[in-house]
Amino acid sequence: MLEKLNMDRVLEKEQYKEKKERLGEELAVLQRTCKELGIPVMIVFEGLGASGKGTQINELISSLDPRGFQVYAINGESEEEQLRPFLWRFWTKIPAHGRIAIFDRSWYRKVLIDRFNKVTSRQELTYAYDEINSFERQLGDDGMVIMKFYLYITKEEQRKRFEKLQEKKETAWRVTKGDLERHKEFKKFIRMNEEMLEKTDTDYAPWTIVEANDKRYAAVKIMSAAAETLKAAIEKKKAQERKTDSGLISGYTPSCLSQIDLNLSMDREEYKRRLDSLQEELSMLHSELYRKRVPVILAFEGWDAGGKGGAIKRLTSCLDPRGYAVHPTASPNDIEKAHHYLWRFWKDVPKGGHIAIFDRTWYGRVMVERLEGFCTEDEWRRAYREINDMEANFVNYGAIVLKFWMHIDKDEQEKRFRARMEDPAKQWKITDEDWRNREKWDDYVQAVDEMLLHTSTTYAPWIIVEANSKYYARIKVLQTVVDALKKRL
Repeated sequence: MLEKLNMDRVLEKEQYKEKKERLGEELAVLQRTCKELGIPVMIVFEGLGASGKGTQINELISSLDPRGFQVYAINGESEEEQLRPFLWRFWTKIPAHGRIAIFDRSWYRKVLIDRFNKVTSRQELTYAYDEINSFERQLGDDGMVIMKFYLYITKEEQRKRFEKLQEKKETAWRVTKGDLERHKEFKKFIRMNEEMLEKTDTDYAPWTIVEANDKRYAAVKIMSAAAETLKAAIEKKKAQERKTDSGLISGYTPSCLSQIDLNLSMDREEYKRRLDSLQEELSMLHSELYRKRVPVILAFEGWDAGGKGGAIKRLTSCLDPRGYAVHPTASPNDIEKAHHYLWRFWKDVPKGGHIAIFDRTWYGRVMVERLEGFCTEDEWRRAYREINDMEANFVNYGAIVLKFWMHIDKDEQEKRFRARMEDPAKQWKITDEDWRNREKWDDYVQAVDEMLLHTSTTYAPWIIVEANSKYYARIKVLQTVVDALKKRL
C-alpha cells in the first residue's frame, strides 16, 4: 500500500510560502475558537525514521498560541511506566477541554518499534490493537478531536537523510542503531506499519498519510488537513444539543438485587476469630504481591451507609502502608471536569506490586451522574462499554480487579442514618444530600441493577456483599480478597 504512493509530489517555494501564511492565520483563529468552545484536540505524528516528524510539528505549531498546546516526545517506557498498563502514560497526558496535545510518536510505538524489537509479545499484540481503538473511540465519543498523521518516505530518501545526519557530529546522534536496523529490513517494517494503519484507521480517529519526500508539500498537506478537521469539529460542537434523559423504566422489576439474602449475619465471636486470621493471611499475601509485582485494584460501591468505609478499614489495617493507597471519589473538581471522566481514575492506577482501593469509582457515571442529569443519555449508555474496556486494560497488564457492591435495605439505611445523627463523632458522615438520595431509592435500584448486569465480567466481576450485618459484610470482603490473591499467586 505505502510503496504505491505517488512520492513525486512537490511544492515550489513561493507557492509554499503563500499557502503556509494563509493556513497559519486560519489555524490560529481555529485554535482560539476551539478554546472558547472547550474542544480538546490530540494530534499524533507517526512515520518512518527521518521522515520529518519534528520538522512538521514545528511547521504546524509555528502559528499557534504556545499557551494552548503541549508537545510530548514519546520514547521507550520508563521503569515507572513499565509497571502500569501501557496506555496509562497517555491517559495521563490527554488535554483538558480547549487545549491541544501533540505527540511525536505515541501509543503506536507498542505495535511498531516495540513489535519490531520483539519487546511486544505476540500475546500483547493480540489485544494492543483493541486497546488502542478503544482508547481513541472513548476519547472521540467524549468530544476529543483526534488527528493522526503518518509520514512516509521512500527507502532511498531515508538513506539519504540518514547519511546527511551522520555527516555532522551535532546531528549524528539522531540516527540510532534501531533506525539503521529498521532501514535494513525496510520491507518487513513497512508491512508492520501497513497492518497498523489498516487496523486503526477509523471514523473517530482516521489516519492522514503524508507523502513526505518533499517537506514543503508535507507541511501544507498537514496544515490543510488540520484546518479542515478543526472546522468540522467546531460546526459539530455548535450543532450539538444536550440530552439528559435518565432512561428509567416505570414499574421496573429488579433482577440482581432482589435475589440477595440480607438476613445473612455473623456473631461477634466468630467475626473476631475470622478477622484476625484473615488479616494475618492478607498481610503475608501483600508481601508476596509486592515481590511478584502483581497490581491489585479494589473498587467499592454501595448504598450510603452501606459499610464501604468499615470494610476498607479492616482491609488496610493489616497492610504495609507503603504498598497501598485509598482513593476516595467525590464530585469532580474543575480540572477533572475539563477532562474525560475516566482520566482521574487512570491517574491512580497502581504500579505492579501495589494495591489501589477506590471508595466510590468510575461507576458514578452510570448511577449518580445518570440520575442527576450530569451527563447525557448517550454518555451514560456508552459508559458500560468504556468501563468494561478500561477494566480489560487493567487485567491485560496483569492486575487483579475486584468490585464490591455493599448492599443494605432501605430500613437498615434509615437506621444507620439516624444513628449517625445522634452520635457527635459520626455526624459528619451524614448530609442533606444523603437524605435526598433516599427519595430516589427505587430509581437507584434500577440503575444499579443495570450496572451490575452490563459490567460484571469474567475478568472484573461484581461481588454483591450482603451488608445488613456489618460483621458478615467485612468478613465476606476480606475472604474474597484473600481467595483472589491466593488464586493468582
